[in-house]
Amino acid sequence: MKALILEEYQHLVYDDVADPRIGPEDVLVQVRACGICGSDVHGLDGSTGRRIPPVIMGHEAAGVIAEVGADVTGWQAGERVTFDSTIYCGKCYFCRRGCINLCDQRRVLGVSCADYRQQGAFAEYVAVPQHILYRLPEGLSFERAALVEPLSVAFHAVERTPLSLNDTAVVVGAGMIGLLIVQALRLVGCGHIIAVDLDQGRLDLACQLGAGEGLRPDSGPSAPGDVVALVLERTGGRGADVAFEAVGIAPTLNLAIRCLRKGGALTLVGNLAPAAEFPLQAAVTRELTLYGSCASRGEYPACLDMIARGAIHVDPLISAVAPLAEGAAWFQRLYDGEPGLLKVVLTP
Repeated sequence: MKALILEEYQHLVYDDVADPRIGPEDVLVQVRACGICGSDVHGLDGSTGRRIPPVIMGHEAAGVIAEVGADVTGWQAGERVTFDSTIYCGKCYFCRRGCINLCDQRRVLGVSCADYRQQGAFAEYVAVPQHILYRLPEGLSFERAALVEPLSVAFHAVERTPLSLNDTAVVVGAGMIGLLIVQALRLVGCGHIIAVDLDQGRLDLACQLGAGEGLRPDSGPSAPGDVVALVLERTGGRGADVAFEAVGIAPTLNLAIRCLRKGGALTLVGNLAPAAEFPLQAAVTRELTLYGSCASRGEYPACLDMIARGAIHVDPLISAVAPLAEGAAWFQRLYDGEPGLLKVVLTP
């Protein structure tokens, strides 16, 4: 089969590789669409340590079952499916508590690290265990279905957060996950949603998708330091009830904390940097609550339904649909930060 392989850092090759072998409880999926995740882009240069070459990346995918293992039940060739990015054991302490994203044996499609190598979906075929499969709703395209993984990440973050009707929420980072968090917050009843980003185009899109306003911390009406002042102004001097940090670096983390009211909650979603300076005194003296949010656990069916019904809009987030053979060029454009590019979906 053909696949897009990270042969070495900064070097992707579209080439022939052996077809995946399936075990008795696995299915072979013919990939029809696979989105390029920000983590894949960051994996291109080795900065994350989670994409050690050689590896086939890709975990936001949908396709058609081509073959089933001998012990597979309830699935058959020809069914349209997507699958979780996380392969979990289903047997450990955390899995038995429903926390499949915290599985002791957790593996992630398209990730190659010190602990494991799991080939991903930037290929014509991918092998996955039957227990991470989900059927696609009738009429839902493969390209839209490929966005269920990032949407599930956004909804998991929102579900982790103590929200009350009409709360004010600040979303720091209006990339793919941040924009999906904005839509999720609107659906669950937030009263005022404030998006914060350096890119005016992404802020405009955030407002189209449900944010009440978008603020830039670098220039214009919201010059450095003014974001916090404006949030305080919108909230009677208190600060936001909740904040979501969807970048993962020290400046955005600190900004999100400064936007919160006393007793507020911050949910951490971005992890661009492995460590970040933390304002400990502010968190302690203002009794802030911090929530980490990793991947998702069980949100796929609801998210697929919301995309299919149009309750969540993913079309404005898809910048391009391109052949897998052109994947290396699209990766480079994303890596270079080309203005206006959000989600690129590759089709084998």
